[in-house]
Amino acid sequence: MFVRIFLSFLLFLISCKNYFTTDVFSSGDQLSETHIISDTLHVATLYGASSYFNYSDEEIMGYDYELVQAFAQANEIPLKVHLAATETEMLKMLKQKRVDLIAYNMFETKALKHKFDFVAYQEDSYMVLVQEVGREAVGSINELKGRTVHVIENSIYHQRLVNLNKEIGGDIDIQLLSDSLTIDQAIEMVLQRKIEFTFAPHKIAVQYKDFHRRLDCGIRVGFPQKNGWLVNRKNEVLKTMIAHWEADSKTELFKSHMYEKYKIKNPYFRAKRTKVSFETVSPYDDYFKTYAEEINWDWRLLAAVAFHESNFDSLQVSHRGASGLMQLMPSTAAIFGLDEDNIFNPEKNIEASVQYIKSLNRMFGKIENQEERKKFILASYNSGPAHILDAMALAEKYGKNPHIWFEHVEYYLSKSNDPDYYNDEVVRYGKFGPSETIRYVRNTLDTYKKYKQRS
Repeated sequence: MFVRIFLSFLLFLISCKNYFTTDVFSSGDQLSETHIISDTLHVATLYGASSYFNYSDEEIMGYDYELVQAFAQANEIPLKVHLAATETEMLKMLKQKRVDLIAYNMFETKALKHKFDFVAYQEDSYMVLVQEVGREAVGSINELKGRTVHVIENSIYHQRLVNLNKEIGGDIDIQLLSDSLTIDQAIEMVLQRKIEFTFAPHKIAVQYKDFHRRLDCGIRVGFPQKNGWLVNRKNEVLKTMIAHWEADSKTELFKSHMYEKYKIKNPYFRAKRTKVSFETVSPYDDYFKTYAEEINWDWRLLAAVAFHESNFDSLQVSHRGASGLMQLMPSTAAIFGLDEDNIFNPEKNIEASVQYIKSLNRMFGKIENQEERKKFILASYNSGPAHILDAMALAEKYGKNPHIWFEHVEYYLSKSNDPDYYNDEVVRYGKFGPSETIRYVRNTLDTYKKYKQRS
């Protein structure tokens, strides 16, 4: 009997021609406690990097959101998303059958398995300690003795910290964050230096680390655990539909694309970066204006350097190790007073870069035309001065002006990967790949012109 009813129900869903729509409700919206999945799929989730967020005024994104949207669309079911304020509220909504599904990745625990069923499992994850890189960071769990760790009250992280404290013999100062906070907010409190330590799922913490290199999440505080979405235990129809959808090869490909989209370079963090108005160039304009005076530069040229170095991301770290807003190499930064504790400070990074530019200005002091000299400084800022000096020597040898950049020194820099030139007796520093530096000077000057037009 149940099989015939179930098959008839599935046929009804397949034949249903409802126009697919997604509506979003906040946690304060009223929702009837009686509804059926054939009418609308009601889903609860939280706002966060891995689940659901506003990328722009007109675009909603999120790993969990796009997956559940694809599931609903594949089954031609209208979807309504309900944003809960906390995990506790989501679980309450599901228990009271005000939603059909929690599309938010949660650790599988005995308590949750007793009340709900897990579906749409993701790869196993584990809890980690989230802290900031630096001298005060701990290197092992035992070093948490005597330190203060903040976790969300009445959460799985709270429970784990209490047990961990017992395991190492006590002495951890456990401080509780409001259970109205999300894991994303707790991690951001570490980044804002409001708290020193917290616990979080590795898969979420590592996404933050990819965009905030001063974050450390390398210390495990738990074993690998299963994790996934939640449905009520008696909702066999929905569980079966999700299982069939997951088994489809198209779904596997789609999930792979979603992994690449959200787990590798999550657009959530780009959306959170400061938006700049037309009247300004960057969030750091005041610093550029202050320190540009020391080198007699238009502050907008200094801002253009920052844009092409880091896209105004003060936490940027290049594959070569250049760090901060102005992308200073650690060795250069150290000469001008920066260390690992302050290299990501925007003002100090700008101040040190200006001191470096001062030294380059002295190096190219024989170039009388200051506008030309700036081009040599920009090139040296990008590549270091060695190969620029070689190109100047080649220009002089072959009858060009060594104090003019375009069509003179830039031309011979372009030859620095040609053995006929890098083996020349006037060349001291050997072969060099010039294309990046050539583009850098041109692009930075072009950006500077645009900044002058708009501000």
